[in-house]
Amino acid sequence: MSSITPPEPPGISQNAAGFALLGVAVLCYGGLWPVIRAAGPYIPPFWFGTLRVFIGAIILFAVLAASGQLRVPTRRDLPAVLSVGIFMLGIYVVLMHYALQFVPAGRGALLAYSTPIWVVPAAALFLGERLTNLRLAGLVCGLLGLGVLFNPMGFDWSDPSVLLGNGLCLLAAFSWSIAILHMRGHTWNLSPLQLAPWQLLVAATVGLPFSLLLEPRTHIEFGWPLVLLVLYGGVLGTALAMWSTVSAIRRIGAVTCSVGLLGGPVIATAISVMFLGEPLTLTLASGLVLILSGIAMVSLAQAWDR
Repeated sequence: MSSITPPEPPGISQNAAGFALLGVAVLCYGGLWPVIRAAGPYIPPFWFGTLRVFIGAIILFAVLAASGQLRVPTRRDLPAVLSVGIFMLGIYVVLMHYALQFVPAGRGALLAYSTPIWVVPAAALFLGERLTNLRLAGLVCGLLGLGVLFNPMGFDWSDPSVLLGNGLCLLAAFSWSIAILHMRGHTWNLSPLQLAPWQLLVAATVGLPFSLLLEPRTHIEFGWPLVLLVLYGGVLGTALAMWSTVSAIRRIGAVTCSVGLLGGPVIATAISVMFLGEPLTLTLASGLVLILSGIAMVSLAQAWDR
C-alpha cells in the first residue's frame, strides 16, 4: 500500500475530498476545546492532556503500522520530532488544558490560535523575512482583536485566575510559534503524518511530569462521561484531527487548510455558547472577527510571497 490515505470513491474529486477532510478536522478541533473544559469536573487537566495525546499517538502508530508506513525517525527528522513534540504539542497542551479551568473554551481557543500573529514579527526579526503590506495589515488586525479582548470594559483585570488563564493561552500560542519558526528551514525526510505519532509520544512525555508532580494524589471520577470525553479527546480531537488535516493538505494545499482551520475557534465558541452556557459577548465576537481576519491575511501573505 503506497499511501495511508484511503482512495476516494469514483466521481469524487481531489478538491472535494480535501474540503471534506478539512471539514472533519475543523469539527474535531473545534469540539476539542469545549470537551477539555467539560472534562474539568471528572479528571485533572494535566492528566487529561497527557492521556489524550498518548491515546492519539497509539492510534496513529496502529494506523501507520497497518498501512505499512510506520518508520523510525531518522537523525534528520529528529529536530522536527523534538521541536513539534515539545513546543507545538507538549508545552502547548499542558498550558492549554490548565488554562481552560479559568477561561471560557471559545475565548481560550481564539487566544491559542493567535500563533500566526506572533510568527510575523518574530520571523521578520530573527529570520529576515519581509514584513509585506498584507502581513503588516494582518498583524495590526490581529493585535487590534487582542486589544478588544483585553479592554478594561470587557476584561476583569482584578481577578488573578482570569489573568492566569488568559496569560497561559497566550503563552501556549508563543510556544507553538517557536516550533513554526524552527520548522521554516527544516528539510523533511519522513512525511509529517509518519512523524506525528512520535511527536505525540514526545508530547505525552512532556505532560507526564506535570501530572505526576502537580497532580500526584487526585480524584478521578470514573464513569461513562469521562470515558466519552477521553475518547473524544484522544480519538477525534487528536488522532482523527491530525490525520484529516495532513490528508487535506495533500489535496488542497497548506494555505487553504490554514485559513480553513480558523473555523476551529468559531466551532468552539458556538458549542460553548450552546452547550456550556458561556456568553457570546460583543467583546468576544469582535475579537473573534478581528483576530481570525488577521490570521487569514497572514496565511494568504505567506502563500503569495512564495
